[in-house]
Amino acid sequence: MANIGLIGCGMWGRNLARNLAQLGVLAGVADRVHASAEEFATQFDVSAKTIDALLGDEDIDGIVLATSAPSHVDLATRILDSGKHVYVEKPLALDLIGAQKIAVTSEKNSRRVMVGHLIRYHAAFIELQAQVRAGAIGTLRHIQANRLAMGRIRNTESVLFDLCPHDLSLIQALTGSEPTKVSCAGASHVSPGIVDTLATMLGFAGGVSASLQTCWISPYKEHRLTVSGTAGSIVFDDTKAWPEKLVLFQDHIRPDNESFIIERASPVALPVAEGEPLKDEMRAFIDSCLSGKPVPSNIDEALAVQRTLETMQAALLDMGKTEASKNPSRTD
Repeated sequence: MANIGLIGCGMWGRNLARNLAQLGVLAGVADRVHASAEEFATQFDVSAKTIDALLGDEDIDGIVLATSAPSHVDLATRILDSGKHVYVEKPLALDLIGAQKIAVTSEKNSRRVMVGHLIRYHAAFIELQAQVRAGAIGTLRHIQANRLAMGRIRNTESVLFDLCPHDLSLIQALTGSEPTKVSCAGASHVSPGIVDTLATMLGFAGGVSASLQTCWISPYKEHRLTVSGTAGSIVFDDTKAWPEKLVLFQDHIRPDNESFIIERASPVALPVAEGEPLKDEMRAFIDSCLSGKPVPSNIDEALAVQRTLETMQAALLDMGKTEASKNPSRTD
């Protein structure tokens, strides 16, 4: 049985702590605000420790890090240097230099890094991957990822770093590569300089394309991944009930002189065993700590996602900037 510590006793940290406790591995919690750690300790019947004490506990095999994104590099490298494996809630870092520092520290200490790309552990996505590999939609052509909600608007990272890692992880898993072309435009409507709505187009070798619509300020929730190929499409809609989460469309488009004929087929719901993605993700981390078994969201996968995030950030055109913000008037 592994012993897992948790650093970061916030809203998402509570979900992680609950699953670790249910799996019987939560061995201690810490937070920079010790009162928050004490609250978790009472709720989950574990010890509240300082961060230094948790890192120094030789009985702990791995630590789940659920703090704010700007703190990830410092804390993740400290965890690795203490001889423990680490799970880092996404994003791994806010720049590629920070992500690479974590990777170097991981290799130096022979300790593993897992990143919280949660949907990689979702039973519906795992089945979608299997269907695509088996040729259910023919040759892959396009992926559309929509992740919209009236979400938790942050002031430490943009929607690019908060939400895009999820879909980039899925897209790059399906394509098996990083994009060769990136176009990215967004807008900062709530906090200046913190993009809250984003549109991205990606191009891959072989002509495969992908598009992402990502937004914190949508009045409705949409978590939908549409994967299209030469013989049909599969839609993964995570807002649906389990029997409806994964649907196969086998529509066919064929040329007819100067136009095209579209032959529609009845959609087919693909069976998926109901699961708990976050618990399955924590199981994967525990197993990796104990056995060294590789996980889908390991450090190599995380660096691939981070490189794309970096390219998107560099290419980003902020449509929300006003002329005044671009050319502030002089007051002297």
